[in-house]
Amino acid sequence: MQISPTIKKFLDQGFFDQLPLTFSTYCFDQIKDWELLFEAERSQFERLFGLLGRSDPALVQELFLPLRQVEKKMGVSEKNWPKRQFTLDQVDFLNRSAHYPEWRKAIANIFSRLNPMLEEEVVRSGRPRLVVVTCPADLPVGPDRMWARFREQGKMIPLALSGEEDVRDFLPQLLTGGKRNDGRPTLAELYSREKARSEHDVWIIEAGTQLSSALTGGSQRFVRLSYEALQAYRTRLMIEVDRLVKTQDIPGPRQLGAKLKELRVLASEGEFAADPALSEFLRAVLLSGNGTLLINNTFVEWATIQALRRAKPSVMLVSFGIRNKVKPFSSLLIYTEQETTTPIPTQVDTLGSYVDLEVFTHYVWMELEKYPEYRRNTVCYFVGEGMDEMLLLAPPDFPLRNTESPVGLRHLFSLAKDWIGV
Repeated sequence: MQISPTIKKFLDQGFFDQLPLTFSTYCFDQIKDWELLFEAERSQFERLFGLLGRSDPALVQELFLPLRQVEKKMGVSEKNWPKRQFTLDQVDFLNRSAHYPEWRKAIANIFSRLNPMLEEEVVRSGRPRLVVVTCPADLPVGPDRMWARFREQGKMIPLALSGEEDVRDFLPQLLTGGKRNDGRPTLAELYSREKARSEHDVWIIEAGTQLSSALTGGSQRFVRLSYEALQAYRTRLMIEVDRLVKTQDIPGPRQLGAKLKELRVLASEGEFAADPALSEFLRAVLLSGNGTLLINNTFVEWATIQALRRAKPSVMLVSFGIRNKVKPFSSLLIYTEQETTTPIPTQVDTLGSYVDLEVFTHYVWMELEKYPEYRRNTVCYFVGEGMDEMLLLAPPDFPLRNTESPVGLRHLFSLAKDWIGV
């Protein structure tokens, strides 16, 4: 098993075997596919076991005592709970136990004591971060109707747009400080070249190709996911899932889940097929997200949420689009290609897109609020292409917080560039 030297040291010392069986086997299951974890996830496990390993053994015993007592009531033993294994049968064992609520409470109490210490370590090593979320120009509302669910958490900033030229080059100016043909690098490219700590520290997630078209095309050290560009992979997934369900004897969701794990992206379907963690991430996003195969903005929202949760990128550019109307009947078939199942013409849904984005952008903001990596050090631009106002969420020391006058797009770029230090 490929793991880090830090985790290997704990394994070799038998540290896992000193923990309650349910806790140690679950942790072992999470790290056994080490190559499928992002750097932030690996660091999280290293910090967790590092904290437990350097703590007073008596305090560690006291921390886990309630869980051991619950395990005893449940009848957990090495006979029915083999070390370093965590299977669906064990999940069923826990769920069927009359003491399951006690077990959940014991686990929650353990992390309620550990998380503040782990979060303190994250805060000490914090760095400025940037998230830019864009909405398309064709929405049927103005900025006064945008981001209503959380706009009170930030500040609406008037934008100084000088006519059609600024509207046409809205995203290039915001992301590069220049026009679309100037060949200037985006914020994502600048950070990836100068400061990125890993291949997964900068993410671009988009419905179409609006963000990709602003890239210079140079060497890439960032993640780029486009719903539109993934069409070949999405189509194959729909066909394969339909075939599995119709032609193979699959008795239940467990067996189907095992089959679905084999459907990784091919080299011809994506530039990141050779990246195990990213390839598995994309497969899971498309097959576990409700509607991510069918709806572009659902894919963008779910991929963004999962990237924030798992990879904790320092810079993230997110672009929503206009979705099509969901056709009758196919709306219930999340693994069915709508273009081939019904002759009804495809129609864009600008109003439905706006309604969706009011929820999706709120979800993105709420996800950022969950993690210490993003608290008090993250600048968030929520912008609509061509709109003359944007929503800013930023720490008190970000200069734009004290601005009342309209701000130009190039100035927004410069402020963001200075914030992340590139």
